[in-house]
Amino acid sequence: MQLSRRNVMIMGTGAFVAFGLPMAANAKGEDEIAAFTGGADMADTGITLTAPEIAENGNTVPIEVSAPGATEIMVLALGNPVPPVATFKFGPLAASQQASTRIRLAGTQDVVAIAKMADGSFAKASSTVKVTIGGCGG
Repeated sequence: MQLSRRNVMIMGTGAFVAFGLPMAANAKGEDEIAAFTGGADMADTGITLTAPEIAENGNTVPIEVSAPGATEIMVLALGNPVPPVATFKFGPLAASQQASTRIRLAGTQDVVAIAKMADGSFAKASSTVKVTIGGCGG
């Protein structure tokens, strides 16, 4: 097989797109986390994220987050084209600081929940969800 300069350029462009897009999506998620936390350190305790290990359909993946004492919880799907999925805000009269919903996942990826506590600290929990049928376009 002979490779022309055109074929090499096409293959190089394809490789750049294939490897560059997931990193760009992950960078978006990291930027969203930094904006939410202001760059503060996050504890690994204080928040619970419940998500299935395997989701048959990425269109409806049930999740539940709980963070006693939180004023705000942000949920992100790092592999989605738009990582922020939901932000839950809790007022002083909230009976509990927990929420459950169904989210859409493009494919197998990490789901991250970050809680802003009443004292200004942050807590983080994550879970990997394996999706057999993608929900965001394939």
